[in-house]
Amino acid sequence: MREPIFLRPTGKDYLWGGSRINDEFGKGIALEPLAETWECSTHPDGPSYAVGGEFDGQSLAEILKAHPEYLGTHPERGEGLPILIKFIDAKRDLSVQVHPTDDFAAAHENGQRGKTEMWYVLDAAKDAKLVYGLRHDTDAEALRDSIENGTVEKHLQTVPIAKNDVFFIEAGTIHAIGAGALIAEIQQSSNLTYRLYDYDRVDKNGHKRPLHVQKALAAANLRSSTAPRQPMRVLHYRPGCASELLCRCKYFEVYRMLVNTERRQKVAYRADAMSFRVLLCVDGCGTVSFCNSASNIYKGDCVFLPADSVELSLHGQLQLLDIRG
Repeated sequence: MREPIFLRPTGKDYLWGGSRINDEFGKGIALEPLAETWECSTHPDGPSYAVGGEFDGQSLAEILKAHPEYLGTHPERGEGLPILIKFIDAKRDLSVQVHPTDDFAAAHENGQRGKTEMWYVLDAAKDAKLVYGLRHDTDAEALRDSIENGTVEKHLQTVPIAKNDVFFIEAGTIHAIGAGALIAEIQQSSNLTYRLYDYDRVDKNGHKRPLHVQKALAAANLRSSTAPRQPMRVLHYRPGCASELLCRCKYFEVYRMLVNTERRQKVAYRADAMSFRVLLCVDGCGTVSFCNSASNIYKGDCVFLPADSVELSLHGQLQLLDIRG
């Protein structure tokens, strides 16, 4: 029986984090600050684990190694889980950084995946912003000089953000999440980050975090970036549920589902044989019913559905990200 697998994340205490992931999602992770939780991950730097059911306590990596069929029959998928899903709480600005493409990572990082990602803004302070690419074309020498003399920000394109915004960050794009943003991130399963600039900050031990300027400049797109616009989004309705496409690329598809059922009404849901799915609850609460049993689902919960899963019934008032690899 290919039943849903509820997941427990690994947390990260990067210096720019806050407390909102614990406060608002009830994670109970003993880290301060709590900057990120890796909600659905098989990456060795931050695995997630099954909670309850037949796989209780096992890592998702262990489960999928034993059951590769859970990933589905998609003809273009490589080995292992191709995506990684996070919550990110930016109490302070993140570093200005860039992620490599698949080709760059394969050539320079022992065949690892690159990192294209998508951000869905769960909440944002009034003046919150992010760095998205460059204001103008430049070259590696000019950008390196500006990093050394502390004027790199003159090259960076900043854009305001608001709750419910969506941003697609293609590998090679110089970027940074700004202070005051609470984000759900869907990305390739990779932890390759090259820091260009970190505001001369020091960590809890008084040390500056390392920069990776040479690799970052080699991996970065140094052409000007068009200011991002919010994509056209159309809600599609069916009884008890509305959904909209947020992002589609060759690595993942992300939909937002709004479940609002009456007492006797439920919404049917399952993963087909082609691919697994992941449900990330970003607001509300309800129940997930399957095979004559039911589990509660709350804001912050993450559920992995194996390919060709049993049919689920969703009930309650829920906002979910429906993620397909």
